[in-house]
Amino acid sequence: MTEIVKVKTGSPFEERASYSRLVMADNWIYVSNTAGRNPVTKEIPSDIIEQTEQVFANIEQALKAVDATLRDVVMSRVFIQKPEHVNQVMDFIGSKFRGINPATTVTCPPLGAAVYEVEIEVTAYRGVAQAEVKEIRIG
Repeated sequence: MTEIVKVKTGSPFEERASYSRLVMADNWIYVSNTAGRNPVTKEIPSDIIEQTEQVFANIEQALKAVDATLRDVVMSRVFIQKPEHVNQVMDFIGSKFRGINPATTVTCPPLGAAVYEVEIEVTAYRGVAQAEVKEIRIG
């Protein structure tokens, strides 16, 4: 039987829209699009890199709840409000994912509010961090 685990953070957005921060089905982990709101203070930093740091802190907290880490991430989807911030944000994300190298999509759509500068969604597979990796270069 498949085990399903749903992680809630207590966010009013999760309750209003009836979603979970993270859903794990067996070892597959799906983390909802995550903004840089501090879960304790409820504040969102105005600096794009501080927001991105908070996004990762929020994602890592959710992953930890199901015994997973960033090293288990196999896919990320990055949503950056302003195209001029792409290089700066991706440099930071590169520092977080160095050696992990998930498949990644980056896009610049309007986000839910102007205060959100960056949001990230990830898919992980618990245990990937311990797997042997074969890297193939085609270009």
